[in-house]
This record gives sequence, structure tokens and C-alpha cells, in this order.
Amino acid sequence: MKKRLRRLILGLTLIVLALFTLIPQIPLFNLDPKISSHQVRLYHHETGEIETLPMEEYLIGVVAAEMPAAFHVEALKAQAVAARTYIAQRIATGGIENQSIPNADVSDDHRQGQAWISKEEMKERWGIHYLHYYLKTKWAVSATKNKVLTYKGQLANAVYHASCGGEATENSGEVWQVTLPYLTSVPCPYCADPKPIRKVTYPLQKVSQRLQVDLTAVPVSTNGKTELIKVKEKTTTGRPKTLQVASKEMQATNIRSLLALRSTNFTYNIEGKNITFTTKGYGHGVGMCQYGAKGLAEHKKSYNQILTHYYPGTELKDLKIKK
Repeated sequence: MKKRLRRLILGLTLIVLALFTLIPQIPLFNLDPKISSHQVRLYHHETGEIETLPMEEYLIGVVAAEMPAAFHVEALKAQAVAARTYIAQRIATGGIENQSIPNADVSDDHRQGQAWISKEEMKERWGIHYLHYYLKTKWAVSATKNKVLTYKGQLANAVYHASCGGEATENSGEVWQVTLPYLTSVPCPYCADPKPIRKVTYPLQKVSQRLQVDLTAVPVSTNGKTELIKVKEKTTTGRPKTLQVASKEMQATNIRSLLALRSTNFTYNIEGKNITFTTKGYGHGVGMCQYGAKGLAEHKKSYNQILTHYYPGTELKDLKIKK
């Protein structure tokens, strides 16, 4: 009986581990909001060098890279907390290791987590506004010093994206197949993205190569329209989720990645040998919408109210050094 119980527990554990390997942006375990050091080992992907920075100094570079400094300061504060929570997960005991860069906690490449820029890059980006924007960004980080987002006493996975498109954020389960209670869809009425709609045109041949499908074999329907891509399933927010691409079934998240689309909220139109994708919003759509945070801040919402809106059920706590 005991052997069967042990086997059952082991089997369930392996299943859970297997599921979580499918979700690289969601931590395997919830973590206590305590860290062993306030130092961050930052890998510079262009030079290959690793630099050690105080956490608060590192966060200034992240906020400067991830959110326009012209945004309302309350939105910048919300961004600072989300970014601090992110890096805390990586330097916490038992946190998320950077397996591709063993001696670093995080990279400055946004494709490997969250972006970071130096003061020199800030000067180049902001020009004559450098001093004002630097002090504003530094204040947003300092005003939220040590604050992290938690859920039931554990570090939350405070993911964020640029723009939801102006309606609602997405459920985490629709993107990463595991639903976290604080990463559910919420209304985003004040998304301030000035250009949520974008278009990109590709030759059909290039789409065929990237998606590894034979588009030349796609039949013409009775109404004369080529059924190149057909939405088979939508998310609860109305975004495409599963699509039929020629003879191949694909997830919208994979199509977005392979075609470098701004979001999974897309439609398409074929003209001759080209296909034009029209996207709405920018990013995976889960968690805090940065342009939505800007809109909420402009409607007199504080940074903690912004965080509560996008991460329902979470709380702010102080990040402490583990003794």
C-alpha cells in the first residue's frame, strides 16, 4: 500500500513538472519574498560581460528600457514593482536559474526576460530630456523601494506587456496552458496606446517557409476566397487561439512567434502573392498592460491600485534579506 502511494505521488509530481516545462515564463515554484543579496549579476548580451549592480540601480535601467519615461509616474512605479518582483524570483533561494548564462542572474536582452539599458543609452534615447527623465525614473524606483508583488505570501509572477489593444487583458491559461488566479482577464478601459492597430505584409512564400506549410496546395472555397488560415478556437477574450493553416493545426502563440507579429489578436487578408496581417495590441496580453497602466494613472489611480487591477488578489510586501 505504501509503495503504491509513493508511486502515485511520484507520478503526480512528474506530471506537474512536465506541465510546467511548457511554460518558461511562469516559475516552477512560488517563492518566499526573501533574497540572499540585493546585488544583481547582469549579463550584457552584446559584449558577453557580466556586471554586478545593486538591485535598485539595475531597476532604473529596466524601467527606462521597458516603459516610456514620459508616462505618468504612477505607471512607472507600477512598472518598477513588476520588474523588482521579476528579478527577485531569479535571485531568491531556489529561484529561477538562468541556465543559458550560469554565472548571471539575468540578461539585458528583452528576449531573455526584461530589457535593461545603461545611462549612456538613456542619454541617446532621451536627448535633451535625459536629466528630467532619469530623475523621474529613479524616483519611481526609489518611491517603491523593496516593494514586490505577492500572492498568498509568495512572490507573484508579475508578467506585463505593452498593449492589450484597448479592451481586456488575456487569461494566463490561454497563453501558457496553466491559469494562475491573479493572471486572469481584466477590463482595460483606458489603454492609451496611440496606434493599437498595425499591419505587416509578407509574401506567401515566406509565410509558407516560416510556418512549414504548403500554401500552394490550399484549395479555393465556394465563395472564391482562399481559406489559407481559419480560426478554429478563440480565447475567452475573443483572440485567435487555435488555427487551421492549410493542412496544419497551429496555436496562435506559435504563429505570432514565427511571423514576428505584434500580438495574437490578428486578422489577415490575401492580395495576389502577398498576405497582410492586421494586429491589435502588442505583446502576449497577460498581466499588466503598460499603456493601460498609463491610462489608469492619468485617471488618478495610484501605482498600488494599478497593480491590484491587473493582478487581482495580490498584495504588496517588502523584499527582505534572508537571514
